[in-house]
Amino acid sequence: MGKIWQKVSLEGVRVFAYHGYYPEEQILGTEFIVDVDTELEVFTAGEDEISNTVNYEKLFHIISHEMQTPRKLIETVAHAILDQIRHEFLAVKNIRVVIRKMNPPLGGVVHNSAIEVNYNR
Repeated sequence: MGKIWQKVSLEGVRVFAYHGYYPEEQILGTEFIVDVDTELEVFTAGEDEISNTVNYEKLFHIISHEMQTPRKLIETVAHAILDQIRHEFLAVKNIRVVIRKMNPPLGGVVHNSAIEVNYNR
């Protein structure tokens, strides 16, 4: 018999934050877009209980909290989000975090820069 996997995601979470390598980025701030995917094996299909899944309200809180702590690198932010999810939801086997920095200050037209981190338990 096969396994059932369930994916719970938040896509396109828009946050204004103050991450950046350069001091002016941490003063002016910019918009970021965060995507989070979680996957877990499902053992109790059909039970209408939030404890049997990933509460995406908690995912949103983790993202919001970590995005409000200014850091030089969005890689650091992505790892912090991943670590919080990993510790909050022990049943989750796979986590993917993508952070896009909109309009990075590169001296030309760039829609966004991005970082992606993945975790497999």
